[in-house]
Amino acid sequence: MNLLLEGNMSEKHPRECRPFVLVILCMITGIIASLGAVVFRCLIAIFHNVLFLGTWSFLYDANVHTPPSPWGFFVIFVPVIGAIMVIYLVRNFAPEAKGHGVPEVIDAIYYKKGVIRPVVAIIKSLASAISIGSGGSVGREGPIVQIGSAFGSGMGQLLHMPPWQTITLIASGAGAGITESVESIVGIIGSDEIAGAIKEASDLFPD
Repeated sequence: MNLLLEGNMSEKHPRECRPFVLVILCMITGIIASLGAVVFRCLIAIFHNVLFLGTWSFLYDANVHTPPSPWGFFVIFVPVIGAIMVIYLVRNFAPEAKGHGVPEVIDAIYYKKGVIRPVVAIIKSLASAISIGSGGSVGREGPIVQIGSAFGSGMGQLLHMPPWQTITLIASGAGAGITESVESIVGIIGSDEIAGAIKEASDLFPD
């Protein structure tokens, strides 16, 4: 056990992982966040096809025009229905899931020591998928940053890690999520804001 963890072993105090353990946890977080991004894209496809076409399908290409909807004129109410669903989910289950995604993660890093409730990943996935799938003018990158970050924060909380290590996992989750979302390794650059916050946050929370 001493090989894995340093410091106080009490559940009430943070337990700092050794560097090689932290690297492994970052890799695990990245894999989970990447899988979360895949699920997120599938959710977008499902909601888009159900709401606009009345069919259940995981296939959706945003670069291809959607066929005429069977709803006819009433298709104009699809975005309205989507908006109502999003408002209900966010207001009742995870108010912090509202917004772009990145600012909320930065806020959690600076003011909450990297603590993001696990339910945020679920509600953000559903709300953002509904919003995008119903025609909302939003992108995937912001939501997937918050989703991936929630995975990293959740793992840090589960293992009672100190804030700076939890924030490191947050950056790993965010970077992996963006990379999968844009289907390019350069997507890791998108986590530079969070990576920059790690250095400053580690100065604020050294223990």
